[in-house]
Amino acid sequence: MAPPVHSEITLTVNGEEHTLLVDHRTTLLDALRERLDLTGTKKGCDQGQCGACTVLLDGRRAVSCLQLAVAAEGRTVTTVEGLADGDRLHPVQQAFLDLDGFQCGYCTPGQICSAVAVIEEHAAGWPSAVTADVRPEAGPPELTAEEIRERMSGNLCRCGAHVQIVRSVARAAGAEEAAV
Repeated sequence: MAPPVHSEITLTVNGEEHTLLVDHRTTLLDALRERLDLTGTKKGCDQGQCGACTVLLDGRRAVSCLQLAVAAEGRTVTTVEGLADGDRLHPVQQAFLDLDGFQCGYCTPGQICSAVAVIEEHAAGWPSAVTADVRPEAGPPELTAEEIRERMSGNLCRCGAHVQIVRSVARAAGAEEAAV
């Protein structure tokens, strides 16, 4: 007898549980977009290289095109649609809006989800490849434009809005002067 190729799973997305019957090969990206109608998460390269499909998985960023939906069961998924608090935008969303941290907008949902995680990672003291002093006792590095660029490097913007993206992340993190 052939093994089953479908499973019923329950995904917790943006605070709501959704039970779906999915093919085992269905990516989290496709489940979000095609089954749950959460189209904020974009399909860019479909190879994990552009970051357009970035979501938060248990609070950490993940490219949803490389994550199988069945592997996300029991985890918390947050998409760009789940960041706002009612009509009040998340501080990162508001900063992107205020500072024009987007042009065509295609990569913006992934950029915003990634930026939310970047700010949390920085606050927790996680070093990046450009962090000068990685000793735990050194504490979080200064959130400079160089730090932001390095930490956001997995998210591409073909329009070239990177300068405003860095400024938006800095503003949301309260490090606005670092993005000059």
